[in-house]
Amino acid sequence: MSSMSLPRSLIVAIRSMLAIAAIAVLAVQSLGQVIDHRALLERETFWDNRDWDWYIDHVPAFDCPEPDLVTTYYYRWELMTKHLTYGSPDAGYLFTEFIDRPFWSGAYGAISCPAGHQLYEARWLRSPRIARDYGRYWFETPGAQPRNYSTWLADSVVAVDQVHPNSEWTRQLLPKLIENFEAWKARHYVESYRGEPVGLFWQVGHDDGMEFNIASRQTKDILRGAPSYRPSFNAYMWAEAVAIADLARREGDEATAKKYQAFADGLRERVYEKLWDPKRQFFLIRYRDDEEKDGHKVTANSFIYEKGQFAGSPYGRELIGYVPWQFDMIPPDSQYDVAWGKLMNRDGFFADYGPSTVERNDPMFLLMKSCCWWSGQSWPYATTQTLKGLANHLQNGPSSVISADDYLKSLSIYARSHRKDGRPYLAEALHPDTGSFEGHDGYNHSEHYFHSGYIDLIITGLVGIDPSNTDTLRLVPLFPDHWDYLALDNLRYRNRDISIFWDREGTRYGMGPGLHILCDGQMIWESKKLELASVDLPAPKNASGSKEQESNGHVNHLVNNDGSYFPRVVASSTAEGTSISKIQDGNYWYVQHPPNRWASVPESDSSATTTTTTIELDFGMLRSIDRLKLYFLDDEEERVGSIRAPQGVRVATWFDGAWKSVEIDSSIPWVGHRPTTLELNNVSVSKIQLQIDAPKGYAIGLTEIEAWGPSELPYRVAPTPAGNLAYRAPGDEYPRTIASHSDRFGGTPEKANDGKTMFAPTPMNRWTSYESPSESDWLEIQFGRPVEFSRIEMGIYDDRGGVQPPKSFAVEILQDGRWQRVEREVHRPRKPIGSRWNEARFDPVRADRVRIVFEHNLPAKSGVTEVMIWER
Repeated sequence: MSSMSLPRSLIVAIRSMLAIAAIAVLAVQSLGQVIDHRALLERETFWDNRDWDWYIDHVPAFDCPEPDLVTTYYYRWELMTKHLTYGSPDAGYLFTEFIDRPFWSGAYGAISCPAGHQLYEARWLRSPRIARDYGRYWFETPGAQPRNYSTWLADSVVAVDQVHPNSEWTRQLLPKLIENFEAWKARHYVESYRGEPVGLFWQVGHDDGMEFNIASRQTKDILRGAPSYRPSFNAYMWAEAVAIADLARREGDEATAKKYQAFADGLRERVYEKLWDPKRQFFLIRYRDDEEKDGHKVTANSFIYEKGQFAGSPYGRELIGYVPWQFDMIPPDSQYDVAWGKLMNRDGFFADYGPSTVERNDPMFLLMKSCCWWSGQSWPYATTQTLKGLANHLQNGPSSVISADDYLKSLSIYARSHRKDGRPYLAEALHPDTGSFEGHDGYNHSEHYFHSGYIDLIITGLVGIDPSNTDTLRLVPLFPDHWDYLALDNLRYRNRDISIFWDREGTRYGMGPGLHILCDGQMIWESKKLELASVDLPAPKNASGSKEQESNGHVNHLVNNDGSYFPRVVASSTAEGTSISKIQDGNYWYVQHPPNRWASVPESDSSATTTTTTIELDFGMLRSIDRLKLYFLDDEEERVGSIRAPQGVRVATWFDGAWKSVEIDSSIPWVGHRPTTLELNNVSVSKIQLQIDAPKGYAIGLTEIEAWGPSELPYRVAPTPAGNLAYRAPGDEYPRTIASHSDRFGGTPEKANDGKTMFAPTPMNRWTSYESPSESDWLEIQFGRPVEFSRIEMGIYDDRGGVQPPKSFAVEILQDGRWQRVEREVHRPRKPIGSRWNEARFDPVRADRVRIVFEHNLPAKSGVTEVMIWER
């Protein structure tokens, strides 16, 4: 019987068994990976991004007897790739939080709230470039917003450097980290209040990542009310001060080190003194101000529920009370250990898909099927902090309150919480009893949400690696010794390849029973039993841990997130609902929903066996390109018109006024769900043409194209072509834009001729007629003098909701006091298409103003991100 006739479930089962068999094959004493990482990857069945080479080159292999832990581990790496964004050649890599880059995000979509979690995750990539770029991003990229939300950036920089040491990187960041700390301190530190000493930082729940919370809901402003001294924010700032002291000490700046260490020591004592409630035996918030709602008064400096409507309540505990342990702020075997008794108690925080953000019996416990109510939901952000704190607590010494078994149980619950309809998934929050994401899973927003950690909990918690600034490897495992096996292989740590194996019977890995640690392929530690290990690492053999280009001078020349004219991508056809701009936004994923894709229009009536689509990459100036990466889609559907992988690609470069073919490797497989790399031998080109053959009746599609090559930094942006009559330079009075109607959200006419093109919702740079009462609207450009022109280009905006491509548009000029349509007007494409350039050509005219009249595709209205007008 052929495999084509076997049931899919049976095929998957057979593949899984074969993969398990392959994983056990070893090469113990040789340099490099020990287990078959590809077999581990292919054992999982959820993959959207199937770039096995990238995972093997960048990700440590992990295996253990608990399938949910392993599946979620690999899912979290894939989730990371969906948010990995190449912002610009100068900014490099960063991470988004939401899939859609919402309006409150900073440059290129990053948000500071989860940045600490994201950096702790990214530090375990074998190449440090991504984490280092992201650390720099917050202080060197215009439009980054490091203080819009609470976070722990200095601590995260130290965490990255512990894994991938680089003194130059930390030296450059230190003054910026100090500046960031002092800015927080100037705005949020309270030395005293009403004559009484305070010495704590305040924050509102909203900006601490907790919009509607049990404190704010006792005020008139339930969203942004209740500025409070919070255990979370004060722990972050303690960790920041400790990190700055550490970095300053490394640079020999003892004065700065002593200053920040002394501040940290004092802050810690005040957290113990003022935020620990001995009655409720937990770290709680204190209100900063007097508050009143519905006749109930809360007084400044009082604990939650000490005053007000619920005065005297024995509750008020929130998961943020565990955050001090996240940063090792709490000494082992202390009076504060009792707090951990609430974590595994069903009357406390424990739940089948928990923990819950607030205790079950809290008078304000509330579960809502809508965004941002942190009064009981299970919240991955806080779960990460809690598990990190629990691991630190257990690894610092024995606990009489909670155990390593509790850590494993909580971690396993968290792993299982990453599921929707049986497949790995994560949204903003979930019901603590059912695991449902309902109400917290907004379309094209919350999918595969990157606001938490998990990989770090496996590596530092379960496996037990304790990163430090020294070359001594310390291992404090939290997995049980009754497990038959565990493997963490090809971990890049301090310029070495580390592998850790537990083999209870000694039959799986061929090294004998017990715990084994390898460094660069050589055994450096063995023990018959599972125990704490501490071993000095030998000198590194291989300074680079990844095949990836490490230099920040190696850039993607095609990315365009800043709206400049170049680099520009044009396709011979674009399917409705897709955008050519998506293939140069620095972001890639392959799923159909939500889309991040461009697709061609299939020509099902063609007699040819293939149809060809042409894509032109215009860099605007000569660029050195050594490789192209094409991220092809393949929706794997047999339906006519669906997107399938191409059957072939031809490449040409623009040379001496003509296209010159480039020879490429004929053995390259053209597949979807992974990038196809074309080596171009560092050619110097201004344009590249791709001719892509689609199977008959199908479309081809891409989620991204990258064009990599060397460049000096800061990056020189190609100049805009001269002659755009519509462009208004900063400070100039003309050309001036006006409109019959503009939206009330900032979509104003002057943004339609500022030289910036943004097809994405953010950053906002567009004019729209959203909410216009009319069936048509116009946008007018006044030149201030008569000019001659015959061509208009418009970047039509399409949010697929209230603003969509118009049904039609027409170009008119003012002649003899009357608006008249231009003659022989021809549009390309014939029907307006959103998220791409649309062109109108007509007989040359001379006028001092022109307007474009849009007939709306009701009920939607029309909009453009940019208008360009040319003489010819």
